[in-house]
Amino acid sequence: MDHRAELRGFLSSRRARLSPDEAGVPVFTGSRRVPGLRREEVAHLAGISVDYYTRVERGKIAGVSEEVLESVARALRLDDIEHDHLLHLVRSMRGSHVVRRSHRAEPQVRPETQRVLDSIALPALIQNARLDILAANRIGWAVYPYAREVGSGTFNHLKFQLLDPRARNFYRDWELTTKNAVALLRAAAGRDPEDESISQLVGELSTHSERFRQLWASSHDVLGFRRGVKRYRHPLVGEIDFDLASFDLAGEPGLVMLVYSVQPGSPSADALQILANWSASSPAGFCPAGS
Repeated sequence: MDHRAELRGFLSSRRARLSPDEAGVPVFTGSRRVPGLRREEVAHLAGISVDYYTRVERGKIAGVSEEVLESVARALRLDDIEHDHLLHLVRSMRGSHVVRRSHRAEPQVRPETQRVLDSIALPALIQNARLDILAANRIGWAVYPYAREVGSGTFNHLKFQLLDPRARNFYRDWELTTKNAVALLRAAAGRDPEDESISQLVGELSTHSERFRQLWASSHDVLGFRRGVKRYRHPLVGEIDFDLASFDLAGEPGLVMLVYSVQPGSPSADALQILANWSASSPAGFCPAGS
């Protein structure tokens, strides 16, 4: 990752989304050539000079204090994920708080964690930062029937969403789904710029997916796992809406548990019951080979 270009794109995109009225600053004289805040307006809000802010946005961060970065984050109204992303980018450029991936093992799902998954009646799975499903319970694998096709390999959400034509039918809001997944990956890349597996995934998707190239070059959004709604069109049970909850795993950094629930008495609850019965009656469920 080109950290200077990433920082420049991130800050300029955050400026572009915020109008002077929203930011509560007076409109500076002169014609506006940007849709959002100008650099001088961000500088005014952050209490620093225009030259100073311009240097920061261009990635010239030598001597820039954490206090200045906090002021910039407040001026641009960054949320918690965006705030952390800004700090991760700057620290990476300074070479601090970076641990090379070759010096540490990939996170693994412990047997006791798999037992917890198996004890949950709802679909539940464990995912890593690059959006691989590392483990799931039987009903969790059944939610993603295409995962079985990877054999002993690893099912990656982004590869399926962007490289498999069936994904456009499976995800009823494919545009939003892919946008959010790329934002999750971008946040992960900012947290761990030396993760070779993330870099390889970015390279592969950049080569094979126009949608990914467009989002990676222009969006600069970042997201963290949180609650939300997943809207699928499952090949076995049809349309089903899930409420998603995410949980960080203590002692297993980089991994998150995702649990899918449905509204009781809803058509989605009926669909999930059919899916549960199917996965329970199948000798191997939908589990990928080797899982």
